[in-house]
Amino acid sequence: MSLFKQLFIAICVLMLVSFTGSFLVSVESSREQQVNQLRAHAQDAATALGLSLSPHINDAAMVELMVSSIFDSGYFESIRVLDSASGAVMVERSGVPVSAGAPQWFADLVGLAPASGDAIVSDGWRQAARVEVTSHPLFAVGKLWQSALGILLWLGLSGLLCILLGVLLLKRQLRPLDYMVEQSNAIARREFLSLPELPKTPEFRRVVNAMNQMVEKLKALFAEEAARSEKLRAEAYQDSLTGLANRRYFDLQLHARLSVEEQACSGFLLLLRVNDLAGLNQRLGGQRTDQLLVAVAGQLQQLGQGRFVMARNRGGEFALLAPGVDRDEAEQLAESLVAAMVNLQRTGASDCVPLAHIGMTPFAPGDEPADLYRALDAALAQAASQTLQHWACSEEGAQSPAADERRSWYQLLDQALEQGRFQLFFQPVVNALEPSRVLHHKVLARLVDEQGALVPAGRFLPWLERFGWSARLDLAMLDWLLAHMQAHAEPMALSLSGSTLRDPQALSALYERLRQQPLLAGRLTLELDEDQLPEQDVLEALTQRLHALGFGLGLQHFGGRFSMIGNLAKLGLGYLKVDGSYIRAIDQENDKRLFIEAMQRAANSIDLPLIAERVETEGEWQVLREMGVSAVQGRLFGEPAPWR
Repeated sequence: MSLFKQLFIAICVLMLVSFTGSFLVSVESSREQQVNQLRAHAQDAATALGLSLSPHINDAAMVELMVSSIFDSGYFESIRVLDSASGAVMVERSGVPVSAGAPQWFADLVGLAPASGDAIVSDGWRQAARVEVTSHPLFAVGKLWQSALGILLWLGLSGLLCILLGVLLLKRQLRPLDYMVEQSNAIARREFLSLPELPKTPEFRRVVNAMNQMVEKLKALFAEEAARSEKLRAEAYQDSLTGLANRRYFDLQLHARLSVEEQACSGFLLLLRVNDLAGLNQRLGGQRTDQLLVAVAGQLQQLGQGRFVMARNRGGEFALLAPGVDRDEAEQLAESLVAAMVNLQRTGASDCVPLAHIGMTPFAPGDEPADLYRALDAALAQAASQTLQHWACSEEGAQSPAADERRSWYQLLDQALEQGRFQLFFQPVVNALEPSRVLHHKVLARLVDEQGALVPAGRFLPWLERFGWSARLDLAMLDWLLAHMQAHAEPMALSLSGSTLRDPQALSALYERLRQQPLLAGRLTLELDEDQLPEQDVLEALTQRLHALGFGLGLQHFGGRFSMIGNLAKLGLGYLKVDGSYIRAIDQENDKRLFIEAMQRAANSIDLPLIAERVETEGEWQVLREMGVSAVQGRLFGEPAPWR
């Protein structure tokens, strides 16, 4: 039983005891007063009657008339006139008066007895007779009943008012306890709340202050772990001068686009090389040259706008990975980069003409990184030999797309969405310590083309994004998955694109579909890509709405923006899925292991499960088990396949 209920019951019992005692004392006091009044009433009536009968004691008719008159005008049980000498009854009247309105049970309970009084009737100096008057208690019982009702009503109202005031006071005084419960629940949701205003009650003040100190300590520990993880990530995968990714991180992302089925896609690879970097160092000095490289990196970031992977390979060489773009878009990007370099040159950053050359080459799943870099070197050499155009494209290692490829993809995807020509594939996510225990299944999409062949997501997702149809696929996938889950009890996880979150109509349709399936709540988790996260307030609103509907939210392909985990901590995410590029060959590369260990400590400090993606070797699995990663996903534990 809660403390509030216990105190409430104690107040009620106290008020009941106080009420009962006060009521009994008041009723007993009224009873004594009524008894005294009955006695006085009987004695006064006897005295008055005795005096009235003295002149007429010898007139029997007058005596009887006067006795009847007195008896009929009051509440009397009997009136008798007795002869003094013989004791014989001269006149007697008796009877029961009309009921005074008190219930019989009350009359029996109070037990008022009749009161008597007597007086002497004189005839001159002689005692002629004696009058005996007995008052009936019924009138007193009625008065006592009315008094008891009044006392009961007053004590009842005052007791109820005291109970209400006590409840309000209890709620006010116990409010810090409710907030401490909310603090504890918030910690379980990876939130850190502090009570800014300490309660006035000394006992609660000490407890709340201790809770606030604990929350601040947890927040500091988490921030420390997050900062350590971010520092390790920056040391391993970030260029210290420009803030861009380094060559190692770029190669990891390139490898993922070329070899991993779900993330594999086609696009263009661009390489920007600042000309004569050694000469710039001599002419401008090291500090101004570094400022130039930082300015070049800033132009790349401004043009990329978070869509592409950008890195500084070495010296004055910058690489840009643009998945999902076609030849026209790649040429426009190259022209924009050339214009940006010309602007830098005009600001006086360098007198070298031209400042940089750009080479680009298309890539597709299955290409070898070494072949692509050779094609980029050839494109750069071609660009350096040109006078009018500072960029060139090498088609080596990939075939140029057909002129009508865009139209073909448009027709194929439009028909597939209309006809539902997609197939659900499922990949298990298993417990890292017990691979036989499946935590949930990741739902993937395969496109069925006109020949019935299955097209992996990496090939058609960029085209869907280009046509603005990503939200259409998300809603269609959700419909198919919800229908599947009605017949199967296994938990599922489905990815959402950033386009769905940016489209209010698509988001409303998503909520409505989930609202109509309350029985599936708790078994479906929606996932967002790290590089497609919306603004913090939008993300918080999404999380709160999904939690209200009973569905979870997770984050996949995580690791490149680990510094944002402080903002993610209070969202109550179901889990974090670490991008497979940080997992690949983790048993052979110690710096990756240090980074994942730091990430695991930070996530563990807020009780956030960590799931490793693309685990493909026994060595990787063993290292992840030793680090305490919660779950793993990858081809080592099951290929994506239709539901069996």
